[in-house]
Amino acid sequence: MNSFELNKILGAILGTCLILLALNIGAGALFTPDKPAKPGFNIAVKEQGAGEKAGAAKEPEQPIEALLAKASVEKGQAAAKQCQACHTFEKGGPNRVGPNLWNIVGSDRGEGRGGFNFSAAMKSKGGKWTFDELNKFLANPRGYIPGTAMTFAGLSRAEQRADVIDYLHTLSDNPVALPKAAENAPAKPAAGGDSGKQPPGGDQAKPPGGEPAKK
Repeated sequence: MNSFELNKILGAILGTCLILLALNIGAGALFTPDKPAKPGFNIAVKEQGAGEKAGAAKEPEQPIEALLAKASVEKGQAAAKQCQACHTFEKGGPNRVGPNLWNIVGSDRGEGRGGFNFSAAMKSKGGKWTFDELNKFLANPRGYIPGTAMTFAGLSRAEQRADVIDYLHTLSDNPVALPKAAENAPAKPAAGGDSGKQPPGGDQAKPPGGEPAKK
């Protein structure tokens, strides 16, 4: 092989390398993504309205007395069907994963129930299953009694809890009387109290004789 042919081969190789280098530089300029000013990803977030801002005050929940005044035993019985996998409701019914719930309203918490094996948390809580206690427990069992063996997440709707409690209170030979909402209502102003209004007759004060006072 003479020097002329060797130079041709080397020139072809060098030319190919130059072409590849030019293509690489051109592709990098065309397809390099723009770098953001700050690292990370932009995530679209829905703007909160005035009533949705964090820390916005929620309407206070009605007391159980007021909720029970509007509760429905029929709706409560229907809602309680989701509890039948763990509880029985009839008198003398067996215990399952949870205790039998006959005569539960007003009973001692963590005791009796045909010898049911209550958790230590339930026993240490003590007290009685009043209407208010049942309401708090059914809203969030594990939140109200940490350590309870009850795995049910709870009933978030206050009206539904009232329906269930209204149904439970009927499961007794002598049902506990429902509390009256009026007992916890704010006191009404006394009749004839000062309401800021002028008495009949406007600014004409009447003396004992019944005649308007002359100006």
